[in-house]
Amino acid sequence: MNIRPTPDTRPATSTRPDAYFPGHGDDGYAVAAYDLELDYRVGPNRLAATARLSAAAAARLDRFALDLGPFRIGRVLVDGSPARFRHRRGKLTVTPARPLGPGAFTVEVRYTGNPSPVRSHWGGLGWEQLTDGSIVAGQPTGAPSWFPCNDRPGDKARYRIAVTAASAYTVVANGRLTGRRSSGANTTWVYEQDEPTATYLASVQIGRYRSLELDGPVPQHVHFPAALERRVLHDLGRQGQMIGVFSELFGPYPFGAYTVVVADDELEIPVEAQGMSIFGTNHVDGDRGEEPLVAHELAHQWFGNSLTVAHWRDIWLHEGFASYAEWLWSERSGGAPAAEHARRWHARLSGQSKDLVLADPGPRHLFDDYVYKRGALTLHALRCAAGDDVFFGILREWTAGHRHGSVTTEDFTALAARRSARPLDDLFSAWLHRRQLPPLP
Repeated sequence: MNIRPTPDTRPATSTRPDAYFPGHGDDGYAVAAYDLELDYRVGPNRLAATARLSAAAAARLDRFALDLGPFRIGRVLVDGSPARFRHRRGKLTVTPARPLGPGAFTVEVRYTGNPSPVRSHWGGLGWEQLTDGSIVAGQPTGAPSWFPCNDRPGDKARYRIAVTAASAYTVVANGRLTGRRSSGANTTWVYEQDEPTATYLASVQIGRYRSLELDGPVPQHVHFPAALERRVLHDLGRQGQMIGVFSELFGPYPFGAYTVVVADDELEIPVEAQGMSIFGTNHVDGDRGEEPLVAHELAHQWFGNSLTVAHWRDIWLHEGFASYAEWLWSERSGGAPAAEHARRWHARLSGQSKDLVLADPGPRHLFDDYVYKRGALTLHALRCAAGDDVFFGILREWTAGHRHGSVTTEDFTALAARRSARPLDDLFSAWLHRRQLPPLP
């Protein structure tokens, strides 16, 4: 990936906060690549790590900030030279020996400690211990729980993640498994993710798992507790068909493979990661009772992973689209049509009083079911207005035109307006920018 600085008129030191999470991110620079070397001990939950970042400053930087949890910092190098740093309240502020930029620079951080989740309105986020292993659930601000990063969704980078753990455990991370070597009682697993990835979508899963591959239009890697094999294979039995249906409706699957991990613990909700979805034992009942969740998480590979919001306020572009994908899978697999799901959910939402705007719901409502389902209803309203041919053409052009990029609500509404034969201003104004729920078309 080429690092191309862009002109900027910001002051020498920039740590402009994100509107929803002002404690995260620094827009004075962008990261092109993360190279993470992790040595993890499951029992004591002990991590010793080195992170190397390749980045680019948009303008001169006298100092910059990385997001990182309460680890002990061994050293920080900038362009190979020792740098001064201060680490407090989740911010590692680095002052290089000489001012940076504009242009490319590198950072190396050595750190140790016990990874712990980042506190949030939704509970702990990020690296968390399981009964026997670990899980990373980073959305939206959990990435600093395990590596130093520029934690904002619009700063996407490629990753190399090498994890050393006891050989009894399987390690799963984003991207291609490019190496695995054992030494004594430990094994090092190396994964490479070439497609640009947001920090919250970087992931490591560790457990005593059995691994299989499923048939389908793209490689499907599945890791799960051996005792659940029958249930897992049954419940994921139509996943290949889902990939085929979604590829037809949304455009080609955006990654080289798809990975599913069934963690050996119950999880409140499934976890989304780049090229990967993580479910709990409670999400595989052997009767496909949670198949809508399987469809929802798969759809995030298009809407959320390949296309990632530049700002968290536009979360409906992830969750509304993935929720509508549930209805589309139902429609295409012999279940209720999307229109029936839309009628049922519109009736349910009509009985709720929600003081929020879909296109800017506020940080506390990011994962409110109202946002998910009103987002899906917005897409159904657009489908009714534009017709199926135009609507699905818009979705395919949307995923192709912004593949592996960052998107906004304005990007989507502008595309839809260009492709629709009828004006859409009133439709989008009503569904996206007004609090009152519009009538169902």
